[in-house]
Amino acid sequence: MKRLVAVAAVVGCSSSPITEFPLPTANAAPYGIATGGDGAVWFTEQIGNIGRITREGVVTEYAVPTAGALPYHLAADQAGDLWFTEKAGNQIGHVDSASGAITELPLPNPDSEPTGITAAADGGMWFVEDEGNRVGHVASDGTITEIPIPTDDSDPYGIVVGPDGNVWIAETNANAIATMTPAGAFTALAVPTAASDVHNIATGPDGNLWFTEFTGGNAIGRVTLAGAFDELAIPTPGGQPFDITAGPDGNLWFTEKLGNNIGRITPDAVFEEFAIPSKDALPARITVGPDGALWFTEFQTDSIGRLPIDP
Repeated sequence: MKRLVAVAAVVGCSSSPITEFPLPTANAAPYGIATGGDGAVWFTEQIGNIGRITREGVVTEYAVPTAGALPYHLAADQAGDLWFTEKAGNQIGHVDSASGAITELPLPNPDSEPTGITAAADGGMWFVEDEGNRVGHVASDGTITEIPIPTDDSDPYGIVVGPDGNVWIAETNANAIATMTPAGAFTALAVPTAASDVHNIATGPDGNLWFTEFTGGNAIGRVTLAGAFDELAIPTPGGQPFDITAGPDGNLWFTEKLGNNIGRITPDAVFEEFAIPSKDALPARITVGPDGALWFTEFQTDSIGRLPIDP
């Protein structure tokens, strides 16, 4: 099933650079977001849909076959198709970006709770299993393999392939950033601030890994390939930085769930924050769109936001 709606409304004051596109489905709870190979932005709706939005704000929704699957994080593969985790469905979903057709691949072990997902260099995808405490790999043909994480109950969440070709993982409960070689060898790097609540991670334009410290640290972290850390408190107290991505302007951009901002940090640690027009939007995930702007999900207001930037 799909639903097509052209959204013309712009929410917020004229002084804000952010445009918000309301979704047609009430209580959609948009969460994961990524750019597909078709030149549109795709996102998950935890109510049970995968959404697609064009640069003009036209929204199409595709129903996930498994009811109550809780579609979660979303990422594009090298071919531009979309893959998403089903936190409650215990599956990995695949979306054909040309047709919107969805297929689902059950995980080998029950109650794994897959969360973060990212493109692999071999054309497949890497993902993490929160309850399973594993790193998974799904090949382009749908074959799934799983690798146990050595640290017990590490609570893996964010995942990205670093510039060194290794997989980098934000381990929330372990308070660590872990690296894993493609062959499955792990190294855990302890985050200096105790209980920092690390969540999401991205490769920066400076060749380092950047990550968010959500409730505990309220900071943006940076770790070099050699394991040296910086932790940089965001300007808004209690802002709760959550997701992070590298922008085309050479900076890092992040969401602030309670700060209700989109934040920017330069590689030399200069911050700027942009207020979201809607109150209590709970911005979740963020990505660079095909137009070079930042696109993000507003979990609470059932909207997709867009912030233009100067490259």
